[in-house]
Parts: sequence; structure tokens; C-alpha cells
Amino acid sequence: QVQLVESGGGLVQAGGSLRLSCVASGSTFRFNSMGWYRQAPGKQREPVAIISSGGNTDYADSVKGRFTISRDNAKNTVDLLMNSLKPEDTAVYYCNIQAFSGRGYWGRGTQVTVSS
Repeated sequence: QVQLVESGGGLVQAGGSLRLSCVASGSTFRFNSMGWYRQAPGKQREPVAIISSGGNTDYADSVKGRFTISRDNAKNTVDLLMNSLKPEDTAVYYCNIQAFSGRGYWGRGTQVTVSS
């Protein structure tokens, strides 16, 4: 059974930085896409950044130029470096991994709070 564990969330002032990490355990196979989503209070969950198995990246317009996603296939980890954080980035951030079988996995989420 694949389990995802996120870490790195917290409280930061506007303009600050945080680095989120997600590690997938319980699997020996390589994953297809890996990504980060977020959900703010009263809003739907939305994609933030996704990285393919080949390393191609895709970002939400609202975070382009500020966030950087990376992955380590050997360790089954995916990180999200968040710079120049804004209060509107406040949300619960979820790690998502898609297996080549088509099955997806979600972490439990980590809270990011940006104060103004």
C-alpha cells in the first residue's frame, strides 16, 4: 500500500519561503506524474505544480516564477520550493502521485499560512 507523507508546512510572513516535501513509501515501482495541489477554505482543491516522469513541469499561473517543483525518482520524493509567498497562497497543500497504472494517491496535506 502506497502512503504519502508531506512535511514542511508552517507559518511564514509574506515574502518569505517554504519548502514542502513529500515521500512515497510502500512501493518499489516508479511513478508517472507527481504534483502538489492546494485547497483554501471555502474553495475547491486546485493544482499548483506537476512534474512528469520525464521532468516536464507545469505550474498554475498564480505561482509561476515563484514556485519550483522537483522530484527524486530514486527516493520517490517530490518537493515544492515556494518563494515570495503571498497571503493568497494560504491553504492546505496536498501531494499527489499518479502511478503508470492510472491509480492516484493523495497525502493527508500540510498547512501553509502566509501572514500579511
